[in-house]
Amino acid sequence: MENNIDMKVIQWFPGHMAKTRRAIAANLKLVDAVVEIIDARTPLSSRNPEIDRMTASKPRIVLLNKCDLADSNATGVWINYLKKDNVTALAVDCKSGKGINKLLPTLKATVLKELMEKRERSGMTGAPVRLMILGIPNVGKSSLINRLAGGKRAKVEDRPGVTRVKQWVKLRDNTELLDMPGVLWPKFEDQTAAVKLAFTGAISDDILDIETLAMMLLTYLAESYPQTLAERYKLELSGGESGLELLEAVGKKRGMIISGGEINCERAAITVLDEFRSGKLGRVTLEMPPVRE
Repeated sequence: MENNIDMKVIQWFPGHMAKTRRAIAANLKLVDAVVEIIDARTPLSSRNPEIDRMTASKPRIVLLNKCDLADSNATGVWINYLKKDNVTALAVDCKSGKGINKLLPTLKATVLKELMEKRERSGMTGAPVRLMILGIPNVGKSSLINRLAGGKRAKVEDRPGVTRVKQWVKLRDNTELLDMPGVLWPKFEDQTAAVKLAFTGAISDDILDIETLAMMLLTYLAESYPQTLAERYKLELSGGESGLELLEAVGKKRGMIISGGEINCERAAITVLDEFRSGKLGRVTLEMPPVRE
């Protein structure tokens, strides 16, 4: 995702997130497995690189959440990519419940198969299965817990950083979930990853100029999903349009004109980002797996 727009370096690691890292390490001994939730639109950028190291001692399953907003073909490629790393992954949508019914059966039949067999041999079949839920802010942890619990047990808001403290949730099928606050890495080494998270709303809009953000998203869509972009905003794309030209074209098509015939680019930017995040722009994936050496 190349661009020539000057952007300030994004670094975001509030104190409560440093505390969360320590809490994860301290609480791992209490659980049988880790459920890591990532965004199906940004499977690489929405994975905390430290989780691999911190949870290496525990079995893990990865959920590609918001799969209804992502390119289904790309999601399939990602699941196969993770499988080659011996990571079990499922495509889910925590808000609608799609794929959630596969989580616990898959965990018990594959990820925790040895543990379940050991408990059966030793007569401990009544012991609860305890799972730690991990993921970056706004990725869907609370929505998953509420869906599994059959009601609103965890606070849900469409903004990053809502979960501040750990909380246990007991399910009806002898399963207990440990919800941990969202975590992000201490420093964005790759600014491209930070921008992708900003596209999806995982990073607050206050961190980046919203018009710049929309221009970068439009540039990516014009390159990777030109038909989707053209159909949504009734644009005639010739290829090579700048982000500003695309944003102005969207504003013009939507009649966002202010005094003097100037296009209201801020309003157009808000519209583009809102429509992308809500899926009105179609099913879009922002990154594919890296090429293996």
